[in-house]
Amino acid sequence: MTYSLAIHGGAGTILKSRMTPELEAAYHAGLARALAAGEAVLRDGGAALNAVTEAVCALEDEPLFNAGRGAVYTSAGVQEMDAAIMDGRDRRAGAVAGIFGPRNPIRAARAVMETTPHVCLIGPNALEVARAAGLAFAERDYFFTESRWQALQETLRQREAGEVDDDPARRHGTVGAVARDRAGNLAAATSTGGMTAKAPGRVGDTPVIGAGTFADNATCAVSGTGHGEIFIRWTAAAEIAARMRHAGQSLEDAARHVVMEDLGRNDGSGGVIAVDAAGNIALPFNCEGMYRGHVREGAEPVTAIYR
Repeated sequence: MTYSLAIHGGAGTILKSRMTPELEAAYHAGLARALAAGEAVLRDGGAALNAVTEAVCALEDEPLFNAGRGAVYTSAGVQEMDAAIMDGRDRRAGAVAGIFGPRNPIRAARAVMETTPHVCLIGPNALEVARAAGLAFAERDYFFTESRWQALQETLRQREAGEVDDDPARRHGTVGAVARDRAGNLAAATSTGGMTAKAPGRVGDTPVIGAGTFADNATCAVSGTGHGEIFIRWTAAAEIAARMRHAGQSLEDAARHVVMEDLGRNDGSGGVIAVDAAGNIALPFNCEGMYRGHVREGAEPVTAIYR
């Protein structure tokens, strides 16, 4: 029994033509830190659930990624964050939507899973659970990122002029982690700030179990990133597991079909990271790039952005 871990920092990557060497190095460093945080848990014999939690917390703490500290802004100029976590042992799951305040929204999602009989809580009620769990909160200055604020202003300007482009960095961005531990258990965690200039109250696929987040020891653990509405309509994460369970497909074949065919042919720009019960990893995406990384026990960690 060996462990496997994969992470993503969103498929809404900066176009390669606009990426500088310095910024690219910073993204690789952020991904490497998240991989190290998750792998440290697995190396010590820890649970997949704890590994994905720590990996996603590291990504939420990094302003470069659209989650937690680096969350984008709604059209009203506020930040609304969603997160979900799922345990492959028994399909327990917890999710939060439309929240602001907890430094790490993924911990709020886990608190919902572990301290309530529910799967998903939203807004003020989710915050009550987070406070009761003793989670750390932060003020607005902590979550302010100049680049995210300017992205909002530019998107609003484009809308006013009727010339909005299809820049994936504005359209979607998420962070996530999937893992298999030495006991053979799987887990998935996903966190996001949503889409730049989204309508207040909009909730994407991240906290929708089976769409952007899924884990079942019998098949796989999946975390998605992309055009959330399409991931929801095609129940992307659960569809990968269903293809494995009912059609006998491999993780690679199932994940690739869902990303390239189901999503890719229906305006579902994005990608997924997935790990199966044997520790195999798949990281397909149908857009220019996806911030991603993976590591297996005994191997060197790998990070990547473009193809």
